[in-house]
Amino acid sequence: MKRTAVVTAGTAGIGLETALGLAAAGLAVTVVGRDAERGARAVERIDATAPAHPARFLAADLASLDAVRALAGRIAAEGPPAVLVNNVGAMFPERQDSVDGIEATFAVNHLSPYLLTELLLPALRAGAPSRIVNVTSGAIGVAKRVFDAVEPPGGYYGFHWYGRAKLANLAYTLELAGRLDGTGVSVFAADPGGAATAMTDGTMTDPRIVSPGLRLLWPLVRRRFARSTSGPASVAARPSVFAATDGSLTGRTGLVIGPRVRPVAPFRPAADPRVAEAVRRLSERLAPLAAG
Repeated sequence: MKRTAVVTAGTAGIGLETALGLAAAGLAVTVVGRDAERGARAVERIDATAPAHPARFLAADLASLDAVRALAGRIAAEGPPAVLVNNVGAMFPERQDSVDGIEATFAVNHLSPYLLTELLLPALRAGAPSRIVNVTSGAIGVAKRVFDAVEPPGGYYGFHWYGRAKLANLAYTLELAGRLDGTGVSVFAADPGGAATAMTDGTMTDPRIVSPGLRLLWPLVRRRFARSTSGPASVAARPSVFAATDGSLTGRTGLVIGPRVRPVAPFRPAADPRVAEAVRRLSERLAPLAAG
C-alpha cells in the first residue's frame, strides 16, 4: 500500500534533503513550494534516485492563509497522508507583512504550519498511524515569550522574531502531541541544528537581524552564525527524516529530535501550559480554519 508524505518548502535546502530521505524510505513524496521551476528540478532530483514511487510538486504560497487552506483541501481530497513535515521557514532583515496583513515572520513560521496541520488533522487521523513533524530552531533561545499579540514589544530584529515564531510553533507542537495522544497520530519536533541554505547564506549575514546590543559584537556573532550554519543540508535533514520514519518512535509522541538525531529535552518555556494557551488563542484568532 502506498504511503504518502508532504514536505513544505521542499524544493531546496533542508526540505529537499528531507524529501529525498522520505523517498528513500519508500514514501510517495509531495514537495510544496512557490516556484514551479524549482519544484520541477526537485521532482527530477528525487526521481533520479529511483524511488519506489514518483515524486510530485504542488505550488502554494505558504505566506498566504487562503493558499494554505486551498493546499490542505487538495491534499485531503487525494487521500490521507502518512507523514506531514512542516519544514517551511523564513527570516527577514526588515519587518514586512504577509498578503493577509500579518507580520510575515510569524505568519510563515507559525501560522502557516499551524493552519495546514489543523486542516489536515481529520485526514491524518483517518490514515493513522501517521506522523506530524514540525521543524524547530535553536533561535527559540533568544525569543520573547509574550504572545498576547502577533508582534512582541520593542523593535523589529529578524533573528529574535524568527526565534519567537519558532517558539510559538514548538509550544503548539507539544500541545498538539498531548491533544492527539492515543489517536494514532504522533507529533514530533525536529531541530536541524543549522546548515548552509539560501536563508542562512543571505539573511544571517545582515547585522540588522539582531538587537543593538548584539550588533556591537557583530564580528563575534557573525562568526558564530557562520560556524553554526556551515554544515550540509543533508545532515540537517536527518532529524526530520528520523522523526518521520524511524521504527523506534512507533507509538511515541511529543518528542524533540535534536541535531544529533536523538530525543532531547524540549526548551522549557515551550512546555509551559500558559505559553501554549496564549499561542493557541492568538493562532485561532489570526488563522481561523475557515476563510473570512
